[in-house]
Amino acid sequence: MASDDQLIAVRVRPRSSRSCVERDNAGRLVVCVHAPAAEGAANRECVAVLAKALTVAKSAITIVRGQRGRSKQIAVEGMAPREARARLALAASRERRRK
Repeated sequence: MASDDQLIAVRVRPRSSRSCVERDNAGRLVVCVHAPAAEGAANRECVAVLAKALTVAKSAITIVRGQRGRSKQIAVEGMAPREARARLALAASRERRRK
């Protein structure tokens, strides 16, 4: 099990108009997913969106905590948490410029 400093905190926003990674007003990472929060659909899409943003395989991402809530703690196999946070911040800034 990964320690807390090795986990990445994200918030999931189900039923969004598009799937992306962005930051909320408080600066937290938010994963917007089109899927509803039912039967694990939002979790599956969350992993897919994160995998694309981090350029890793979906199998490298694990939801460690928060499988049933919107606040999640994720671990990325084979990538340092600092690198993962930097890549997600870059993806969020690209999304912000797109809006």
